[in-house]
This record gives sequence, C-alpha cells and structure tokens, in this order.
Amino acid sequence: MVTGEDLRIWERDLNNSLVTGVSDTARWVAVYRAWETARPDALFHDPFAQSLAGERGREISKLMPPSARNGWPIIARTKLIDDLIQSAIADGFDCVVNLAAGFDTRPLRLDLPESLRWIEVDLPPLIDEKNRKLADAKPRCRLLRIGADLTNADVRNAALHDALAGATRALVLTEGLLLYLSEPQVRDLALTIAAFDVVRCWLLDLASPAILRMMRKDMGANLANAPLKFAPPSGVAYFEALGWQVARVSSILHAAGRMRRLPWFLQLISNLPESNPRRLTHARWSGVVQLMR
Repeated sequence: MVTGEDLRIWERDLNNSLVTGVSDTARWVAVYRAWETARPDALFHDPFAQSLAGERGREISKLMPPSARNGWPIIARTKLIDDLIQSAIADGFDCVVNLAAGFDTRPLRLDLPESLRWIEVDLPPLIDEKNRKLADAKPRCRLLRIGADLTNADVRNAALHDALAGATRALVLTEGLLLYLSEPQVRDLALTIAAFDVVRCWLLDLASPAILRMMRKDMGANLANAPLKFAPPSGVAYFEALGWQVARVSSILHAAGRMRRLPWFLQLISNLPESNPRRLTHARWSGVVQLMR
C-alpha cells in the first residue's frame, strides 16, 4: 500500500531531480557533442557545446545507462542528421525549421549558404537562455529563434506559419522530440507539418518499443519529469500511413559501428543484419529517418 510518506518521498525526489523537464535533456545532449568535439578524430565540431551543457548537463549525463554513457547514440545521430541536412541544402532546400531545437548549434557551426533561412523553435525560457549564451556567436545563415510551446496546437501552428513564410522548399527537423510526445500529439504534428505545401522533407529520430522499455528501466525516476512515450511498433510505416514517403532510414547502432564510436561489447554486434524498420515490436532499434513529400 502506498502511504502518505511514500508520496512525500516521491514528490521530494521529483522536485530534486536533475531532469526537471524535457528541456533539460538539451543539456546532456550538449555534453556528448562537446566530448566528440574534443576528440582528435572528431566527426563534427561544436565549439559552443561545452558552455551550453554547463555543470547541470554534465551531472545529467552521469544518469545514462553504462551501455550509452559515452554518448554514442547522440554522436551518431548528430552526424547522420548533419549529413542529411547538408545534402538537402545542396539539393536546393532554402529553409530549415528546427522544432524543439534545444541547444543545437548547426546554424553556427555547419558550412551553410548565407541565403539559407534557419528557424529554431523551442520553449521561451530555453530560447532566452540560448540567446544569452550565444549572444556573441555569428550565424552562418539567416537565423531566427522563436519561443513557443510546441504541445499547444494553436501556438505551434502559428509558429510554423511564421517560420515558413517566404520559403519555397523547406525541411523540418524534430531531433530528440517525438520520443517525449504522446501518439495523438505525434499524429497531429505529422498532419500539421504535411499541411504546409512548402515542406518537402522531415528529418526525425525514432525508437522501438524495446528501446523505450530499456530506457525507462535503466533511467527510472531520473526521467520522471520527462517521460518517454512514443515508440510505434510499426516504425516508419506509422508515418507512411499518414501520407509521408520514407526516403532514407539509418540505424543509429550500425552508424555508430561504422563511425567506431561503440563500446567494444556493442561493436561486436554492429555487423549483424539491421532490423526491419517497419516491424519493431520486439527489436532493439533506433534510427534517423528522412521523410519526403
């Protein structure tokens, strides 16, 4: 039986948790990007990551399960998305909209055309903090940051309308977002993005139900304020049913293996055949997906 004292202890732990909300995950993502940047064989360079992570980010990174504590999923995901974005821009995309941008710094660190429009959308407090910390950083393109609560449909739609004004061929990025949304929220987001004719590409990362369960088990109450929700058993077929076409799917594990970023005990399995991204009920799989319209 749960007692009043049990509830008080739970509330105390929740309030004292290092992860106070989804926005805090941006800090530990920055930690791993800083670690990669410091390597002599770095796959990418993010000179802003260290200061954006801060001490809180470094403490949060210690909560990760041992199998991922060196940050290989984030490092591989970052590199995969870097390459897909630059390929899309080379193919004529003139606008990037990064929803739940967190502490991403691609418009500051990637080689981008000055004419490119890049819009970052996230909660107002995080955008304010980011603006303060990066006040002296010079963007490589035309950068705009918008403070908005993406879980509010009306606010999100207004932000997208403003972000996409004037674009002719736009790419939407939702890196690290869908995992924290409910299925109805993801469905609504997918349909909302598709309603804008100028959006021709959507980049996202996706996890299987087994990965979701593993993360819940390994991190437990540390994610009580940022619960993990979305992991469709049908994988990329979920989005195909909503009218999107799958252009590319990259397993994060296999990509990290090719990049030589896996711990030795996972490197041994990185050459095994990849799981079917449309049948993920029992697979331990996560990946980066490029959807097109």
